[in-house]
Amino acid sequence: MGLSASAPAPIETSIHQFTVKDARGKEVDLSIFKGKVLLVVNVASKCGFTDVNYTQLTELYNKYKDKDFEILAFPCNQFLAQEPGTSEEVKEFACTRYKAEYPVFQKVKVNGLNTAPVYQFLKASKWSICGTRIKWNFTKFLVDKDGKVIARYGPMTKPLSMESDIRKALGEV
Repeated sequence: MGLSASAPAPIETSIHQFTVKDARGKEVDLSIFKGKVLLVVNVASKCGFTDVNYTQLTELYNKYKDKDFEILAFPCNQFLAQEPGTSEEVKEFACTRYKAEYPVFQKVKVNGLNTAPVYQFLKASKWSICGTRIKWNFTKFLVDKDGKVIARYGPMTKPLSMESDIRKALGEV
């Protein structure tokens, strides 16, 4: 008998294949977002981009939430420790100060050896001028209804400036 080769690990082709943890540590299967356009953002509460991003994210969410649009916020403390709180504190901050009604998940790493698998997928799907690396807080990924990444935006891109791309992904244009 010869040795059998092991099957290669499955390669994810959709964000819907991932399970992440919410701010309280409960597992969330991202397949619940099938059929929705997603904006995935690594957030931070003590960044120079915090106010404009959270304000505009809430505005976009309120405008499109009833049209199969969802924002997924992933706190990250990898950039000058600008997200020092616990995951639950981050969620409370976003919900209280910025009236965020979209999901805020558990803190993740977006770069390095311990990069969250969902961010490995996002970064591999759309490169930037920095390659696959996330440059800073508030890097954004626009994901279509099938879970495929269709655009990547840098930290300086304001959420409202992406509105036409969101509308196109929703089939409104």
